[in-house]
Order: sequence, then structure tokens, then C-alpha cells
Amino acid sequence: MSAVCGDGRVSAMECGEKSSLCCTSGSGEDSLDRLLPSVNTSLSPRKRTTSQCKSEPPLLRTSKRTIYTAGRPPWYNEHGTQSKEAFVIGLCGGSASGKTTVARKIIEALDVPWVVLLSMDSFYKVLTAEQQLQAASNDYNFDHPDAFDFSLLVHTLRKLKQGKSVKIPVYDFTTHGRQKEWKTVYGASVIIFEGIMSFADKELLKLLDMKIFVDTDSDIRLVRRLRRDITERGREIEGVIKQYNKFVKPAFEQYIEPTMRLADIVVPRGGGNMVAIDLIVQHVHSQLEEVSTADMAALASAHQAQPLPQTLSVLESTPQVRGMHTIIRNKETSRDEFIFYSKRLMRLLIERALSFLPSQVHIVQTPQGEDYEGRTFHGKRITGVSILRAGETMEPALRAVCKDVRIGKILIQTNQDTGEPELHYLRLPKDIGEDHVILMDCTVSTGAAAMMAIRVLLDHDVQEEKILLVSLLMAEMGVHSVAYAFPQVQIITTAVDKKVNDLFHIIPGIGNFGDRYFGTDAPPDWSDDDMDEPSC
Repeated sequence: MSAVCGDGRVSAMECGEKSSLCCTSGSGEDSLDRLLPSVNTSLSPRKRTTSQCKSEPPLLRTSKRTIYTAGRPPWYNEHGTQSKEAFVIGLCGGSASGKTTVARKIIEALDVPWVVLLSMDSFYKVLTAEQQLQAASNDYNFDHPDAFDFSLLVHTLRKLKQGKSVKIPVYDFTTHGRQKEWKTVYGASVIIFEGIMSFADKELLKLLDMKIFVDTDSDIRLVRRLRRDITERGREIEGVIKQYNKFVKPAFEQYIEPTMRLADIVVPRGGGNMVAIDLIVQHVHSQLEEVSTADMAALASAHQAQPLPQTLSVLESTPQVRGMHTIIRNKETSRDEFIFYSKRLMRLLIERALSFLPSQVHIVQTPQGEDYEGRTFHGKRITGVSILRAGETMEPALRAVCKDVRIGKILIQTNQDTGEPELHYLRLPKDIGEDHVILMDCTVSTGAAAMMAIRVLLDHDVQEEKILLVSLLMAEMGVHSVAYAFPQVQIITTAVDKKVNDLFHIIPGIGNFGDRYFGTDAPPDWSDDDMDEPSC
């Protein structure tokens, strides 16, 4: 890493040094007068502010791109697990020191598409009735370590770092309590965790890959806190000053300021210190491992020369099935015929998939008064989940044979720069964890997107043995990859092709299914793994 001198010059310094790096920029400090809020004697009605307002909506638009702040690690290896844990940046500093502003500046400068911004404000403990009264009179200490639920915080951050989905409590600062609905957040390439007590717990410190302390003058912090609590949280100026003198200032001196020595980097003056932010971004970039298409190739070839797994079921290649494949594989086939025969195959495929659902003996009486020993579905519900957009074409076939089936959707797109599948959209029915899930996609080549979709279902508590992956056409390597990573997932397809070329197209294949079905033109670099198109 590098230390930045006061005049902006950079001098080399080892990253592993225990001493903090104090980064300064040449810009002047904000004028206190400019930061002072205009206070009215007649206060406006209180605004309802929560700990989650910083992350709504879950994206950040910059001049270059859209950054998803509730994303998903973009890659899983052949074991179905995250290739590398997320890089976690811990931001500490006094109240109103500018931690969130620094976090936003880092996110913009990093220019990576998947970032989670986690605020310690979400993890205040639920107050008792007595503590509620103390809070209402500004006599409760929110700036003490005991005010935070460190156990839940450590558990949540650890799961995020591992790439798992988590539920985040939503804290309401006007009622001093948690809202009923919690927010679902996914892990990402980078997690930025900010809070006044970010360095106050030993287990929490172990999860931080980089520790940053935002050091801002106490007068500026007081003025910012006055403005925030009066205008955003509906507090009275006397109460804010009382709370600051009684709790905030002593807590900073006793619990927060001493943790500055634990920081890898100290940032004076917060978000305006672009020299410090550039240094931070430089170090994070050096730590992040770029995943290239070579990793996709490694996934694709991981299990070559192995026999096809027992969890694979291929529709019998009858003359009818073979004839339909002949038509849809023919590049001269019109769109109308392509759709017609694809739908016929989908119907057969779904019927085949339903035969793998659990059933039990069920005796009914026929109109002739005789008993008939039949079978009925033995489970709670059946839910279909399509991987957009090609997988959506299979929904009508499922609805035609499965009455009142629930439908969910997952959008996974291949990043054209890196070749990585990335989760962009997710809509799943409530309580899907209790269901048998039919996961639908039209083509599977390397298996990367299918593996990501399965991982998402597992994160939503769907049991692996209750997932059926159905696809019109699969490549052998995709079958192997999915079966190796998730050996209890049943795989059903109408055909398996042996090869995938250097562009990850299935050979001989079917072409770009989504474009042939919807009548759109495929880009020159289309892949069987694309999701605004076929998935992997």
C-alpha cells in the first residue's frame, strides 16, 4: 500500500505494516457556517427514517455504470460454492463523521458491479419498555457498545462474506424499534460495513479485510449531527445537544477514538478526501481476483471423460422426438415452426419431469362402484422457476399440466467482459422453501447459470433433493458440472450434445434459442450461456 503525504505525493509503504496510514488531501475543510442547519422554532412533522434508507433502491448510478448494492457474487466454482470470499471493508468513525459518504465514494471509484453497503445502524438492540421511555427523553445511550446486537451482526456479516443471503433488520429511528419486515440482502464482490462501533468487537474485526477510520473534527461532527437529527429524525435541538454532551462525546472518547490505532488507513475530512479514497480503491483492486473465461473453461472441463451421472434423465429418442429435434435444430426452420415444435417438446419434457415428483398410493371409487388404486402427489406444493428469458418459454407447458402452479423468475445475464454469469433479478413465491421446484431453462452448456440459480434456491431454503432442473438441450459438460456440484438435483432433458466450442456454444446445438423463439437478432458474441438469452 502507499502512504499519501500532505502535499499529495505518494510514497511506497508495505501493505502488511501494523501502523495506520494517515491519508490527507490538499482541499480545505468545510466551513462550519455552511454546514449549520437552519432551525425553525416550529418543527415540521417527524419524518419516518429507517436504517435501510441508505440502500433503497438497491443500486447506485454513476456516470459510468449502474452498481448493484444488493447483489450476488458473480461466480461459483465446480463445487457449487463461491470461488472466493467477498472483500470486506470496515469503516469506523464518530457519529456524523462522514462514513456513509466515504463508503459511497469508494463504491463509485471501485467500479465493480456488485457491492453491499451494510450499516451498523440496522443492528441496534430491541429496547425494553423502560428503555423506550429513556430514549424518548434522550436519556438512553445509543453510543455504547451494549446498544448493539453484536451476535446478530457477526452472524450476518459472516454469511454475507461467504456469499449467502441474509435477512437484515430495519431499525426505525423515530420509534426506536425494528420494523416487522426485514430486508433480504445477498453477498457481493465487495462488502462495505460502516458504523461507530465497527472495530469494537474481536469477532467482527476478524471478518474485516481492510479497516478504515474516518477522522473528522468534533465541531463539524456536532453540526452535521444537529442537521441530521433535526431535519431527518424530527428531534428537538435541545434534546440533540443534551444527548451529544451526555452520551455521544464521552462514548467517542472512551470507545471509538481509541480504535483508530486498529485502522489500516485513517481518512481525515471524510468524503472530500479523494487522495485517501484513491489509495483505498487501489489497494482493494489489488486484492480482488479477476475471474476470466479461463475459469469458465476450467469449470466446463472439470469432469470430462466421466460417465453421465445417474441423476440425469434423457427423454427416450423416439422417432417423434428425433423428428422434432430435426426441425428445431434446422437453421432454415421458420420461426412459427420453431415455436410450434419447441412447445411440443416442452410439454413432453414437463410431463417427464413430473414423474420424478414424490407420490403416494391413493384409492378412489370409479363410477362403476369399484375401487381403483392410483397415486397422488405427496408434497406441499409445486413451484416452477424460470431462468429468464429463454426459460420463460417453458412456463405455459408447466401451467398446462400442473393446475394452480406457482411461478418464480430469476434473471441471470452473462457479463460480456468477463464471461461470468451475474444475478440481476429475482422474484420467488413466499415460503418456496417448503416446495418442490421445477427449474426451467432451454439450453445448458457449461452449467454456470444453472448452478447459480440452484444456489439461489438453496439460499431460500429449498431442499436440494426437491429441485428438478429441466432443459430442452444440454451439453455433457453442463450436466457434469451441475451433477457434481449438486448431486441430489434431478436433471431432465430431451437431448445431450457432446461438445461445447471455444465460445461455449453447444455443438451441434440449436443456436440462440431465445432469439429464434422471440424473433430477435443475436449479438455477434452470443453464447448458449447468455441470459438475456440462453443460460449456461
